[in-house]
This record gives sequence, C-alpha cells and structure tokens, in this order.
Amino acid sequence: MKIMTCPLNGPRNISEFVCGREVKEMPDPSTCSDETWAAHLFLEDNVAGEVVEWWMHGPTSYWFIARRNTITEDIIETFTVEDFFGASRKSDVSKVAA
Repeated sequence: MKIMTCPLNGPRNISEFVCGREVKEMPDPSTCSDETWAAHLFLEDNVAGEVVEWWMHGPTSYWFIARRNTITEDIIETFTVEDFFGASRKSDVSKVAA
C-alpha cells in the first residue's frame, strides 16, 4: 500500500488523493492572449523527474502542494499552501515550480 502524508490529515492511503496539476504561475486571463491562456489551462510540462503539484485529499476536500518524482513515483514532501507560498516569497519559486 502506498502512503501519502497529508499536511492536514497525516499519513493516508494514496487512493484517498487526487492529483490536480503542476504548480505554475497563472497568467492574467484579462490581458494574456488566447493561446497563452489555453496553454496554461491544458498543457503540462510533463517533466521526467521532480515536479511540484497540487493535490487534494478527497474525503476532506483539502488542497495542498506535493513535490513528487515522476520517474520513481515517490512523494518527496508535502506542504500546506500557506507554507509553500510563504517559503516561495523568500526564494525563487519559479525555479521550483518550472
């Protein structure tokens, strides 16, 4: 059984979670081109290696951030949204999320 540690609920069976998408900066939909907006909504980088993603714990609808290796499928670490974006203000999150 694969276990993921939810920042709110602790270690849980991976079947309780849903992966959202990569964490990436959202363009302003009112000023960006249709192509840029469509790319943001529908295209993923599909990186082989470490990625930072949105995840949700299904039973509680709790959203959080996880760093995962797409090659090994290992969950490296999880963060509350506040912790992740609070830390990103101190460092360059574009390097982590890109």
